[in-house]
Amino acid sequence: MKIALTIAGSDSGGGAGIQADLKTFHQFGVFGTSVVVALTAQNTRGVRSVHLVPEQMVADQLAAVAEDLPPDAIKTGMLATAELVTLVAETIAGRDWSRYVCDPVMVATSRDRLLDSAAESVVRDRLLPLAALVTPNLDEAAVLTGLDVRTEADMEEAGRRLLALGARAALLKGGHLDADVMTDLLVTPQGTRRYSHARLHTTSTHGTGCTLSAAITAGLARGSTLEDAVAEAVDFVHRAMRAAPAIGGGHGPLNHMVPVRAV
Repeated sequence: MKIALTIAGSDSGGGAGIQADLKTFHQFGVFGTSVVVALTAQNTRGVRSVHLVPEQMVADQLAAVAEDLPPDAIKTGMLATAELVTLVAETIAGRDWSRYVCDPVMVATSRDRLLDSAAESVVRDRLLPLAALVTPNLDEAAVLTGLDVRTEADMEEAGRRLLALGARAALLKGGHLDADVMTDLLVTPQGTRRYSHARLHTTSTHGTGCTLSAAITAGLARGSTLEDAVAEAVDFVHRAMRAAPAIGGGHGPLNHMVPVRAV
């Protein structure tokens, strides 16, 4: 069985973070392992508090997984601080984990901040050059590239800038664009591929970014090409949103139990 590793924060509400990643790994048929860098007290309405895991404990988790359950692919989500970003980057480079998906989590769906502003440049300088894929939303792409991203053309330009910063590919998520058709752009040195589908008018959007990057990571762990892994992941997230269980009083979770299908 293939192994996928998530390095991220825990979501007590179960819709995002480590919990969403492990549910997604399971659905894609890969064995999920985890390194928890932060505990969050949150639900569908927002984040109440964040408790950082001590750096030595994060390092110990990374070593424990690497030594006994070496991952076939990994992803990072919420990393919280510059120090934790640096520790994780050093481990990824030292372990030569090349199938690495960087989800540059900066702000939760509820608009609560999940990454210190001081860590933004460290993500740019230390993590992007290691990433097989980086998956920013439009706000994150703007922070990482300095470009005001408002159109598909801006998304494509942001993708090219992310490649120039060292990422081997960039998936720009278009969910924040005001359009009836939602388009995600995969930008690689070979060109740009579009993944489009009708916008779902729903408040069940908590954990969409985590789930998407986890699904891509699972696909890479299973040996899929990047293009195929992204296509299956985009389809999975769209159907998981459509089948959302409508629980909670805020931005609800997806339905991670929808089946995976080849596209």
